[in-house]
Amino acid sequence: MYSIKEAFYSLQGEGAHAGRPALFCRFTGCNLWSGKERHRATAQCQFCDTDFIGTDGQNGGKFDTPEALVQHLETLWPIGAGHKYLIFTGGEPALQIDTDLIQALKAAEYTIAIETNGTLPLPDGIDWICVSPKTEAPLVVNRGSELKLIYPQSHLPPERFVGLDFEHFYLQPMDQAALPEGQQRINDAQQQTIEYCLQNPQWRLSLQTHKMLGID
Repeated sequence: MYSIKEAFYSLQGEGAHAGRPALFCRFTGCNLWSGKERHRATAQCQFCDTDFIGTDGQNGGKFDTPEALVQHLETLWPIGAGHKYLIFTGGEPALQIDTDLIQALKAAEYTIAIETNGTLPLPDGIDWICVSPKTEAPLVVNRGSELKLIYPQSHLPPERFVGLDFEHFYLQPMDQAALPEGQQRINDAQQQTIEYCLQNPQWRLSLQTHKMLGID
């Protein structure tokens, strides 16, 4: 059984594939926060700006088999268009993604990407792995395509990750509007991120261009 909050076709707004047409599939659930505001202040991740509770979002639902989910996703990709690119996100997609689903997507000729907090193991067969660390716990997924660190996080300095085996290293300014009331900082996270990247060229700036453009 796969529980999907929402699924939609749009442009990737962040990181190395910013601007690329993609099908997004958002799983329900996360291992670092319940998704309920009353739990945010005590959660391991407190700045998430995403609704991943339930299956009532756009094209959301429950799917009994990998084939049923793939069939559903196929209706969202432009008819006749190639270069099918699917991004699993959440919540935490590693709670649900499995080998059977990956094999069904490969049979449908999808390139598969995932955005994960890196605290849970991933099955083989994922083409693009983006890890976005959220806690001080050691990463289970410590290699991949892209490490995207929300900045600043006082407990997660970027230098902690520079020796890991990733192709790309991105810093993304924190959307402080999602922080619990009383924890929002006056300082400019975007300017801090720019300055850090300029001083540490291993890191590149990632911006949420989809928010700037007003798209999903």
